[in-house]
Amino acid sequence: MADQEFDTRSFRDALGNFATGVTVVTAKGEDGTLVGVTANSFTSVSMEPPLVLWNLDRSSPSLKVLENASHFCVHILAEAQKDLCMKFAKSGDDKFNGVEYTEGLGGVPMFDGCLAQFECRSVARHDGGDHVIIVGEVERFHNTEGEPLIFFRGQLGDLALIPKAG
Repeated sequence: MADQEFDTRSFRDALGNFATGVTVVTAKGEDGTLVGVTANSFTSVSMEPPLVLWNLDRSSPSLKVLENASHFCVHILAEAQKDLCMKFAKSGDDKFNGVEYTEGLGGVPMFDGCLAQFECRSVARHDGGDHVIIVGEVERFHNTEGEPLIFFRGQLGDLALIPKAG
């Protein structure tokens, strides 16, 4: 690779071969501003203490609130929540318009119907190049049965329905 120019598109395509679940991360700013973003960069870090991480593009309009919020909630989306995923994947002034939610720890918005929810106290942020890595300690979680929303090769859905590369 050292003697070739790095091809960002090919790199992105190669990363797309790693199938992931899809999350929406929500938070409430000190001024009451609600933010939410779709992310597939979620992973567990530690069982003791219970830590998770995810990352956010530095260009996100929600970054400032998410970096400064005391808490955030990671919602693991169910297969039937594609609309929720797409609503929070787009930039917009009021992503919460028409979306029902309750308040969790730190006032974070929480959605019903998710496979799991992790209410986290924000404990660390790290440089991740063009992203910020956000680490949270899980203070409370909820878990249910169901089928996950999957992201694979740039597509959302049931993994069995995503076309094979050909």
